[in-house]
Amino acid sequence: MQLRLDDEDRQVAFGECLGRALQGHGRVHLTGELGAGKTTLTRGILRACGHRGAVKSPTYTLVEPYELDGVLVHHFDLYRLGDPEELEFIGGRDLVAEEALCVIEWPERGEGWLPDPDLEVILRLADSGREATLEARSERGRAVLERLAAMPALAGWGLHREGDAAR
Repeated sequence: MQLRLDDEDRQVAFGECLGRALQGHGRVHLTGELGAGKTTLTRGILRACGHRGAVKSPTYTLVEPYELDGVLVHHFDLYRLGDPEELEFIGGRDLVAEEALCVIEWPERGEGWLPDPDLEVILRLADSGREATLEARSERGRAVLERLAAMPALAGWGLHREGDAAR
């Protein structure tokens, strides 16, 4: 599944749709270069779960937990991770094993340690906006893509499926 996100407002709005489609559970890997909008998308996901404050990337703490309207969300930013084993020291294995929503920026830095995601979101810079490609990696991820495709809020966004883009 692929769509164009023309500006920051649209990124946040899409994040909110994604957050609703996730229904408070699962593992989402956000990949893309610096400035691609991973934290902006996370802000929208958190808004869908009830968060109304600022969202900063937990670059130095590696993880920021949120308890929102009965939904537990762990926002990881692994950009500064020196070794995937560091996640063990902060209790990361327990955090990703919980029945929570885990949004993980820079998951490639935790490769070999992180469990597979339900959904991978690849963000790319495209002109003045962004392009998002979503790939399901599990049954839960496929269900999320189905819920997104059915959302009236995304009608007219140029949403399209690339051979279903779900693996």
